Amino acid sequence: MQREKLPTIKEIAKRLKVSTSTVSRALHNHPSIGYTTTMRVHKIAQEIGYEPNKTAILFKQRKTFTIGVLLPNLSEDFFSAAISGIEDFAATKNYNVLLGQSLDDPEREKRILETMKTHRVDGMIVSISKNTDNYEHFEQLKKYHIPIVFFDRIPEKEAINYVACNLESGMLQALNLLIEQGHTRIGLITGPEQLIASAQRREIYIKGLQEKNIQLDEKLIVSSGLSKEENHKATKKLLSAKKRPTAIITFNDYVALDAIAEAKKLGLTINKDVCFVSFANLPIWEYMDSRPIASIEQFPYKQGEKATEILFSVLEGDDSMDEETETPENQVIFDSEMRLHF
Repeated sequence: MQREKLPTIKEIAKRLKVSTSTVSRALHNHPSIGYTTTMRVHKIAQEIGYEPNKTAILFKQRKTFTIGVLLPNLSEDFFSAAISGIEDFAATKNYNVLLGQSLDDPEREKRILETMKTHRVDGMIVSISKNTDNYEHFEQLKKYHIPIVFFDRIPEKEAINYVACNLESGMLQALNLLIEQGHTRIGLITGPEQLIASAQRREIYIKGLQEKNIQLDEKLIVSSGLSKEENHKATKKLLSAKKRPTAIITFNDYVALDAIAEAKKLGLTINKDVCFVSFANLPIWEYMDSRPIASIEQFPYKQGEKATEILFSVLEGDDSMDEETETPENQVIFDSEMRLHF
């Protein structure tokens, strides 16, 4: 079956015996075209079902009215909430959002970024993969004047636009709570060593113990690659020790879920033999019997919303995206807060 041809401005021009440039200006209500001609052009366009070629218009404007978002994993509640914040703000600017998941694979991250570039997104919002240690693929976007705002998982670089959460306030609140409850052997399960957030958690943990004059035991700090197997392994290492911790702070709620399961497997009673505090604050905790005594809220919706606001401030303020756009105003940090579950 032959595809039906869409009406063009040439047809309108032919019917009215005017030039295509006159039709084009009339369709855009250009003041150089008289009122009568403009009305006749619109009338014929409506009669033949003409619709403007949006692709051509966007090409001319050098905009696609689309932003790209690259995240580690959409199945995590944290990133789902962040996406809601991103999409809600983008909608106020009449922009669409193109999503991609790295699944914590740097090569997949590079491929998705290349696809976003090919689709000529106007800007990018990125939370890097846990295994990303080279940022050259992000630097390449500058050549195409595509600005990036990082959030939550951000590169260890200075000249970037980003939104993050100050983990110190929430971590210190959690440590103080546990110490007030009589815990002096407090374990810490961090994430992969290359993640900035892992180093931050460790530093704040050590600082909090020092402030309370509690001697540091390095054996109480273990790292996990964040897979279920590694989370179980890290928890077992802590809880199988002769002097096991009576409380554990985990990298996030998903680590806490696995840690709680492992503690039960070892015959321990949750919140009696061992207590947990986690980062992120999953909504599901309120429906579970075995849960952390507290979670450290990192405000994913606010992070996503603010990252999008910063991206549009760059898009609307400086299309050249040179180094001057990466200013302290475009580097925002929210304070984390502890949330009790009991």
